Amino acid sequence: MKILKPTPAPDENPFADDLAAMHFKVLLTKQKEFSRYLSGLRLRSYQQGVFEAVLDSIKKKLGYSFVVMFPRQSGKNELQAHLEVYLLTLLSQYSIDIIKVSPTLKPQAQTCMRRFEQVARRNLLITSIWKKEGGNSYRVEGARITFLSAATGSNIVGATASGLLEVDEAQQVSIEKYDRDIAPMSASTCATHVFWGTAWTSTTLLARELRAAEEAEKKDGVRRVFRLTAEDVMLELAAYRKHVEEKVARFGRTHPMVRTQYYSEEVDGEGGMFPAERLALIKGHSTPSVLHPNSLYALLLDVAGEDEGVRGVDGSMSMANPSRDATALTLVEIRLDGEDVKALPVYLPVKRWQWIGANHVSLQTTIRDIAVAWKVRVLVADATGVGAGLASFLDRALPGRVTPFTFNSTSKSALGWDFLAIVDSGRWQEPVFAELPGDEQVRYQNEFFAQLSACQYEVSNDTKRTMKWGVPESARHATTGEPLHDDWVTSAALSAVLEKMDFRSAGAAFVVEAPDPLRNMDGNF
Repeated sequence: MKILKPTPAPDENPFADDLAAMHFKVLLTKQKEFSRYLSGLRLRSYQQGVFEAVLDSIKKKLGYSFVVMFPRQSGKNELQAHLEVYLLTLLSQYSIDIIKVSPTLKPQAQTCMRRFEQVARRNLLITSIWKKEGGNSYRVEGARITFLSAATGSNIVGATASGLLEVDEAQQVSIEKYDRDIAPMSASTCATHVFWGTAWTSTTLLARELRAAEEAEKKDGVRRVFRLTAEDVMLELAAYRKHVEEKVARFGRTHPMVRTQYYSEEVDGEGGMFPAERLALIKGHSTPSVLHPNSLYALLLDVAGEDEGVRGVDGSMSMANPSRDATALTLVEIRLDGEDVKALPVYLPVKRWQWIGANHVSLQTTIRDIAVAWKVRVLVADATGVGAGLASFLDRALPGRVTPFTFNSTSKSALGWDFLAIVDSGRWQEPVFAELPGDEQVRYQNEFFAQLSACQYEVSNDTKRTMKWGVPESARHATTGEPLHDDWVTSAALSAVLEKMDFRSAGAAFVVEAPDPLRNMDGNF
């Protein structure tokens, strides 16, 4: 069968002309050529390996379970769509059902459907015969694929996977939901399973299935785990190196998002937020700065209630321990690379102030005077609860220079992730103070280090990846036995707000809207 086709438009199959001398039946038996000539995709070797393994298990009815972990933006979603189109085409003469579940219907399942449609439209063999049914199913004659949501409240019981059961972003799917509603879909069919995703914590569904697949590999030697890192992708895609290097420069190699999204490394779901290797990135960088007319300065203000309330790990305030917190103010110098306009700022703490039980009226004037004396470009002020009044006064006293920040579970989580990016990329640099007896700045810095060492975190396994963090109320200083606060840590973390500001322009800094790095990473793998 010859195909005579004009030069394809940009959105059409670029290999259409190569089909002039090829037969569809031949292409259907050669999945590599099928993808290239019918769907317009050249599979990379690491994609090809997954494709062949899954296909072999389905054709031989082996019922294997595979775990596929690709770095972000390395072609995982692309591979999924091409595999699905090929299977529906190959098995179109049979009554076969493929089920694919995603953590949510919108946007994740809908995104999977959109990708499937794009590939199906480009495929020259089925472009005119594939059909959409019922809003979430697609059919090529007898073969069908159905896209479902694995959200906690979704009603998906009763679907059957006779050929393939896929779980996309399996690290975000509840283990309980999978065991109760999804796993039974293949109970009587011996369908092949594929768990797609990226590393997260060791308590996710993906992590559990990874362990099971690794054990199965040891028993029979059949590869079931395809766990790639950025280094593997770089071997076949040179341009990928620049992309990864930019992410590492921004977030740091040890940042949880870089470790999981690009190097397929699991992170602990809870534990110390600032282990020794992270603290080492902070300490001992330079001598303290002095006021310089050409330097950029910012103030970071964490406000405690006048009766010293406590901010919990979720950002809320309580009065559980009245002696716990203090108002903490950190002055940082913002250093920019004069030659590289894309270089990220470095933050050097210059001086700290602390007030315990101080009246906010008196603090208003004191903090204003500090800001004026140091000619600060911006003051980031905690505007949660009673802090709102102090932030409002400072905004009037320092027009155009105050950025209020309100704590809640969502904003505190994002602040924590962003502050880790600053630390892990080596951009929070503590000075080395001379150890003088009774030196206030040395004492404040030591308190800061002690708080960092005691700071704990806990992350969720859901799509939001919320992080709760803070110093536990039971924490005590290792030397003095006194209760540990988290005011210095919170004050420092407010530097993450500065990341969205343009300090290269003259005048007051202004906020440049930037995408949430977690949201930007989510689902783009």
